[in-house]
Amino acid sequence: MGMRTGAAETAMPTIKLGTLEVSRLILGSNPFFGFAHQTKERAQEMKEYYTDERIGAVLDEAAGQGITAVAAPPYERWIRLFNGYLERGGKLRIWIAQPDGPAERLSADIEAAIKGGAKAIFVQGGRVDEQMKKGTLDLVRRWVEQIKASGLPTGMASHRTDAHLEAERQGFPTDFYFQCICDPGEKYAAEGRAKFLDAVRQIDKPVVAYKILGAGRIPARHGFEFALSRLRRKDGVCVGVYPKDNPEALREDAELVRMLTG
Repeated sequence: MGMRTGAAETAMPTIKLGTLEVSRLILGSNPFFGFAHQTKERAQEMKEYYTDERIGAVLDEAAGQGITAVAAPPYERWIRLFNGYLERGGKLRIWIAQPDGPAERLSADIEAAIKGGAKAIFVQGGRVDEQMKKGTLDLVRRWVEQIKASGLPTGMASHRTDAHLEAERQGFPTDFYFQCICDPGEKYAAEGRAKFLDAVRQIDKPVVAYKILGAGRIPARHGFEFALSRLRRKDGVCVGVYPKDNPEALREDAELVRMLTG
């Protein structure tokens, strides 16, 4: 792991997801699709704001800050959008896919991600949590094994503290994990974040923390400082942005990661 080459002010620390080197800050895509985790009005506002052109502009802006990867579901719109963006010379080149369809469709979503050009794939947290709750984690193992068989770096996500530890105990063939560090069921209460980061510290594989800003409820500086002071150097963070609220968010987030990475 090292620093990305380029201008000093935009050099970004990197981590490894299996064999894939990515920036320690990964761009999240929830705002692109209106997944605001706030009000319905807020969700609709984000969906209307984020045209394909604006998504492309944010991807390029992220690349300009040294961010090399974006995490997004393998929706038809996204695959078309991202591949068109790459063909036009888009600067951010790595897509990490998070298949999030219902259980009966998730295997097909994984195949869509593989064929669509994803450079790594992880099973979305809600789908993992559903199976964990039902006691059918073996289904998650089959999804993970399907990704692994493609040769791509393989992961899974969760909003629970125990899912990844159990996957490790059972020897799932994962290369990395995505860990939510705010519990939506607790209304993203700040006092609960430490328990998630304590769980992350028990995992030797790379872990990418998401919802470190509580879906817009936690000030950026506090959220990044809280997470990065507890994560290990092998770990990263994934954060989306909504320029309509703060046009400087990407630059500020990237500067915080550079400043806080020892």
